[in-house]
Amino acid sequence: MSRRSGILEFAVLGLLRESPMHGYELRKRLNTSLGVFRAFSYGTLYPCLKTLVANGWLIEEPGNTHDDALAAPLAGRRAKIVYRLTAEGKEHFEELLSQTGPDAYEDEHFAARFAFFGQTSRDVRMRVLEGRRSRLEERLEKMRASLARTRERLDDYTLELQRHGMESVEREVRWLNELIESERAGRDLRGSESGGSAQQDTTTGSTGGLPRPGDTPRTDTPDDTAT
Repeated sequence: MSRRSGILEFAVLGLLRESPMHGYELRKRLNTSLGVFRAFSYGTLYPCLKTLVANGWLIEEPGNTHDDALAAPLAGRRAKIVYRLTAEGKEHFEELLSQTGPDAYEDEHFAARFAFFGQTSRDVRMRVLEGRRSRLEERLEKMRASLARTRERLDDYTLELQRHGMESVEREVRWLNELIESERAGRDLRGSESGGSAQQDTTTGSTGGLPRPGDTPRTDTPDDTAT
């Protein structure tokens, strides 16, 4: 399995854990909620769904009348298929959620992992956040060293581009520091101590005031017609 297909399977399982969906709904959620998937097509999604069904992690069910009516203009005369997570699929997704190796905090994977932090236990969230911060700090050190070596040979525009890249990494490191501090202190991003109705459940992975998948900045993408 390629890394790209692996993170797509992870995201599909995570979205279907929230509720069953048909393929068009899934693609729309992947496009709008998880920015890393904005450019992928049905030609990528449906083989992934078929693989998950073959593995026993999803089952296919006929769509209800309401779903069919909404999807008819997009799907023509084809009956809509709803994909539902099986018990085995839920168990597999929870196993994926518990992984904290390098793949969890690489550029492409981290965005998808972070989108499902609301379903992730706090100790796993901490390890992923700290791994991501460590990776970016290493990258930032290399960028600074490279800039120091080549500064005199760069024109003004290339130099400004290098600085812009460094500033982007520095901003993310600061953001990660804030998240890690909040996780350690058991409070949300507004600084209120967890307690009462704001108490975090480390078993279920509730995140209090931390960003959730729906909080990810949305990009207006025209709805494509299913083919």
